[in-house]
Amino acid sequence: MTASTNLKDLKWWVERRLEFIEFRLFWEGGVNRADIVEQFGVSVPQASKDLSLYQDKAEDNIFYDRSQKRYLISEKFDPKFIGLDATAYLRQLNSTSSQNKGMKAGWVSKTSSADLLPIPQRHINPEILRVLLEAVRSNQSVNILYQSTSPSRPDPEWRRVSPHSFASDGLRWHTRAFCHQSKKFKDFILSRCMGAKELAKTETRQSDDIFWKRFFRVNLKPNPKLSENQQRVIALDYEMDQNQVEVPVRYALLYYFSKRLRLDVAEQFDDPREVPVIVKNHEAFEIAKSEAMS
Repeated sequence: MTASTNLKDLKWWVERRLEFIEFRLFWEGGVNRADIVEQFGVSVPQASKDLSLYQDKAEDNIFYDRSQKRYLISEKFDPKFIGLDATAYLRQLNSTSSQNKGMKAGWVSKTSSADLLPIPQRHINPEILRVLLEAVRSNQSVNILYQSTSPSRPDPEWRRVSPHSFASDGLRWHTRAFCHQSKKFKDFILSRCMGAKELAKTETRQSDDIFWKRFFRVNLKPNPKLSENQQRVIALDYEMDQNQVEVPVRYALLYYFSKRLRLDVAEQFDDPREVPVIVKNHEAFEIAKSEAMS
């Protein structure tokens, strides 16, 4: 039986608690009734029923240790309710470590030890974001007071835009929108939006944004300036097949992809370890990036 097992007889909220039990078993080695009570706000008797139900559905995965008064993972563990995704777990660990006020961390226990590199966060006005979200949901245009870094626009300006999506480069967020002033789709960094008002009808649709719809397949390979052993390590890092990996990226995000992986400055570093991967289909990549930025 695998994680994709269809257990149609379970209510979704019951299955959710069983997923939590399995999550804690695999990633943290065990679970007890108090964990379930704390996470879901159910009664102690209900938590006991959930553990008994999990034992019934996955008896080879779990056993009770009387000395620890805790249910532990067995050596025969085979997931039935969750997929084993290391990246998803680390995202939750990230959330727990960030300690955002008012945000529930997820299923990772508070005892997990981790820390994050402190990076200054760009301030995003929640009221402005709320208006932009409404504009996207209702497919409307909105007036935004935007502070550009362009020398020709030193002061904030009101612009009518029709936003359709949001995107992040991992460090900062922007909204993808049709700019009614320049008559093209552009990116507007959320932290530079100083005001938002006057929602109105728009004829613009997400489907009109060809560079958002289109994907370019970036073919990455280890930097050939690395030693043979170093290249092998990089290939393992990125799960490369025959020393290459293909990454589909929206045309509208190619610029940020290049920046984030430092592909645009690869030639400036003497030490190839500073830029461990390069673009194999570089010429086509640069053409696609230029098209999207035009």
